[in-house]
Formats: sequence, C-alpha cells, structure tokens
Amino acid sequence: MSEFPKVALHDLARLSPPERQQLLLRIDADLDPFLEGVKPIIAAVKQEGDAALVRYAKMYDRADLDVSGIAASEAEFDEAFAALDPDMIKTLDYAAGNIRRYHEAQLPGEMWMKEIRPGVLVGERFTPIDSVAVYAPRGKGSFPSMTLMTAIPAVVAGVPLPILLTPAGPDGKVDAATLVAAKLAGITHVYKAGGAVAVAAAAFGTQTVPRCCKFEGPGSPWVVAAKRQLQGIIGSRVAAGPSEVIVFADETADPRLAALDLLIEAEHGPDSSAFLVTPSRDVAEKAMAALPEFWRQMGAQRVDYAGTVLGGTRGGIALAASLGEAYDFINDYAPEHLQILSKAPFEHLSHIRNASEILLGEYAPGSIANYLMGPNAVLPTGGAARFSSPLGVHDFMKSASIGHITQKGYREMAPHTHRFARYEGFDAHANAVSSLRGQ
Repeated sequence: MSEFPKVALHDLARLSPPERQQLLLRIDADLDPFLEGVKPIIAAVKQEGDAALVRYAKMYDRADLDVSGIAASEAEFDEAFAALDPDMIKTLDYAAGNIRRYHEAQLPGEMWMKEIRPGVLVGERFTPIDSVAVYAPRGKGSFPSMTLMTAIPAVVAGVPLPILLTPAGPDGKVDAATLVAAKLAGITHVYKAGGAVAVAAAAFGTQTVPRCCKFEGPGSPWVVAAKRQLQGIIGSRVAAGPSEVIVFADETADPRLAALDLLIEAEHGPDSSAFLVTPSRDVAEKAMAALPEFWRQMGAQRVDYAGTVLGGTRGGIALAASLGEAYDFINDYAPEHLQILSKAPFEHLSHIRNASEILLGEYAPGSIANYLMGPNAVLPTGGAARFSSPLGVHDFMKSASIGHITQKGYREMAPHTHRFARYEGFDAHANAVSSLRGQ
C-alpha cells in the first residue's frame, strides 16, 4: 500500500463545546426497519416452530438443514474435535480455564442476612436462572471466543439448562471451534439458528429448541431488534454496539505501543471508534509517526477499516491540555475498552469512573483481554458504561430479598407500620399490624 490513511488530531482545548460533543458520538443503527422486519420472523417461529428454523436457515444462511439436524449431535461434537487443529483446542482450553476462574471469583454466596434492628433480620438469597440461551454470531466470521465468554458464566452460575444458539454453515454444521468451545465451557445442547430466528426460538421454544428465560450474546441489528420486540417474553441485557476503545497514554508511555494498541478495536469495522488520548504532544506526534509501520503489517481491508475510524470524528488522537482534561474526556466518553499506558498505570485508575473494561500497563493489550485474560469481553458500548457493567455471573442469577422478624422485632416495627398504612389509606395493611393480629 503506497499511501497510508490520514489520522485526525483533535486538540481538546481548542474545540468548541459542540465540536467536543461530536467526538463523544458513536454510530447509532436506525432500528426502525429491523423492528418491522423481525415481526414476521418472530410470528413464523412462534407458529411453525422447527419448520420455520429450517426455512430461515436456508433463506439467510444458505444452510442445508432439516428438522432432524437442528440440534448438534454428539457425532458432530466428535467431528469438531477431530477436525480442529490440536493447538487451537489447547488455546481454547487455556482460555476457558482463565475465564472460568475469573467468573468463579464473581460468584456470590448463597445467602446473606444481617440483623438491622433487634429481632429484625434481612438479607438476600441468590439462585441461578432456570434456563438461558447464549448466542454465537457467524455473519462476519466465527467467534468461538464469544461462546466461551457467554457460556462459561452461565455454567459457573449453575444455570440448570444452558443452551447455545448459532447459525449453521452451508454444510448444515456448526463452526468446529464454536462446538469445541461450547463443550469446553460445559454446554452440550447446541442448536442451529441465527439472528432474529434464534431469539424467537429461545423466547417461545420449538419442537427441538427449549424455551428459555433469558437470551445473552452479541449479534447483528436483527438480533437487537428481536430482543427489543420480545422484551417481557425473554430477558436480555442492553445490546452491545460497534467496538470502541480509548488508549490513554501519559508522558511516560511508549508512543509506539500506543499506536500499536490503538488499532486493535479500530480494525473491527468502519463503524468502530478508537481514540488515543494523551496530555503529551510528544507522545501524540511519535505515535502518529509509528502508525505506518503497523499499516504495512495489516491486510488492505483492515487498514481501510482502521483508516476510516481514525481519520474522522469517531477516532484519531485527542491531545489534552492536562491530565485532568484527559480524565474528563475519558469519563464523558465512557468507553467500552480503556487501556492505560504508563510506567505507573495504577496512579491513574482512581480518576476513572466510566469505562466497561480497564487494562493497566504496557503488557495488557486489548487483544489478550478480548480472548483469554479472564474478565468478560461482552461489554457495554455507546456510553452505557455510565450505568451498566460487563456480562458476568450475576447476569445468569437472580436474587430474592429475605426477611425474618421475631416477636421483639415485630413489637418495635408494628406501630410504625400501622402509622404508615393509615396515612396512605390502606386498611388491610393497618389491620395486619393492629390488635386484630392477637400478638
């Protein structure tokens, strides 16, 4: 490639408020056409069950599939292990171990209780959700890493029925690495369905696919639209959007590493977002000068994607006038991924309030975290880090509040309760803590 992309340099101190606000924007997909488009799909799956799954598999995935092949068989699992490179199996197993250990550490205790007044004990009890469908997309490739990230916390949480939904290929089979990842994660029930079809199948159940309480995993706008249409029928988290990263580099950071790691999320696609934020003009200039070395090591399409991202208002180098201005931009942006490059990265950590994932130091590039460091790589995007958290064990569990009151506690609380009930006009509430109780 003779010409390399031009990278935008944004001087934060010189930007007007509207210009600064423009840098905080991401691409928002217009879901209206998808919301309408999924309605007949959802209706067909609800009415026809397996027959609709087979028809849509042929229509959308060009998959040679019949009803008997919707569920991946044990023979298909065996074929996947035999076909996959043994070294890749080792890598998947290595990743699964790290991800499992991280999520085991997240597990809450079964129950806690605390005496908040004499004779008044309150607490919470945690139980797994009965059934959960996790999803592995396949439209732009195969993503066994997402299978591990969604399946393992469900299994660790103790979900009695965790299943995987993923599109079949033209041969009617599931991607081999995805099947291996599912088995290593502890899931043996895998069903071939993709996009809105998969969401509807999990929401209503079919003759083959069991009905589930929750659906988790990344996907296309069709998946997002189906989740939205089926709210109240099947649970789901806030949908993740295009990839985004802020690489923060202070004056002690290696500019070459800043440039190298900036490209990790930028290469995902032209709708991604990627900023290098630094208070050091020297780091900014040297990082920009280092980029051509890395462009040469990337395929033309990935360079095109990254160049599109870094050349506009959704990416590039953001030069801050001070550390405080850099922290403010990061917290306002609330990135999906934040990498802190510094000789003393922990010194910056307390200044960060809003980020879905924070990677500290020059040996923690986002690619390691995306695949196998342990923390979950299914992360809030689009600024949702301001109020949402990464996928984890807690997403596959629910809690019930627990209360126990002794006679001593009742005698203290009853008069206050009676007063509240009378004020709000609830007679039965008041009667339940009156002399009518006989206690």
